Amino acid sequence: MILITGATGSIGRPLVRRLRAAGVPFRALVRDAAKGRALGCDFAVGDFDDPASVEAALEGVDRLFLNGAGALPVPGEQPMVRQQKDAIDAARRAGVQRVVKVSVWHAHQGGRLAEGAHWEIEQHLKASGLGWSLLQPSGFMQNFVTGAGSFSADGDLVGSYGDARVSYIDCADIADCAAALLTGPYGAGETFVLTGPQALTQAEIAGMLSAALGRTVRYVDLPPDELAATLRSQGLPARFAEDVAVLLKEVAAGSLAATTTAVQDLTGRPPRTFAEFVSANREALAA
Repeated sequence: MILITGATGSIGRPLVRRLRAAGVPFRALVRDAAKGRALGCDFAVGDFDDPASVEAALEGVDRLFLNGAGALPVPGEQPMVRQQKDAIDAARRAGVQRVVKVSVWHAHQGGRLAEGAHWEIEQHLKASGLGWSLLQPSGFMQNFVTGAGSFSADGDLVGSYGDARVSYIDCADIADCAAALLTGPYGAGETFVLTGPQALTQAEIAGMLSAALGRTVRYVDLPPDELAATLRSQGLPARFAEDVAVLLKEVAAGSLAATTTAVQDLTGRPPRTFAEFVSANREALAA
């Protein structure tokens, strides 16, 4: 039995569909019963901040898909670190044999925001005695649907990437890789960096969006410090804005430009292209 956390998110939903279609026994952990019913699968209502509910959801589970909310724009310890460490400890007590965790590419000690938080969780998982696999994806294609892709009020794409390329990946491909690891015998003790098949500039992405939406989408490039100042003017903490500026400088220097064969290796097929993603999500992108 598999327990899926983050079951209603961008990765969790396609993972639920994938396992349901394959007839694999699993349970989804959701915070809202109505959303659990909408998934059309076995579910348990619970929350990372309610340890007893996580313990109950883990009953009879031998594999755990660990995914949850990302880092918050606040200084100090991130709630995600405590939440996922507690979930790992609960999994150990429940007799879980394998954990597949979604992390971030370039997670490292002292890293900004999610990079440092996920590194700390990774170390806790590795020391837990549980079997583990880590998925470290590049940027999500879904960011351009959810708004995390930073569109302006006029519908233009805004960022501080310069001409840097990013190997965006479709969250459905992350889900398929997770399914392969949760249902197969391989990948134990391994880290998989997941990328799309190509690395694109923001200007190239704007061109694809323009063609799909039937209107001109420009890419407006801002210096990282100017973008950070904009975040501060919107009320976000100065430390968070500074961290964003540092991360954007790293991306602009090419930190997310490489591509890997991990999706092909795990699923037996190539990852989806950005053009395929745009075609499949044209209506959502236009909303």
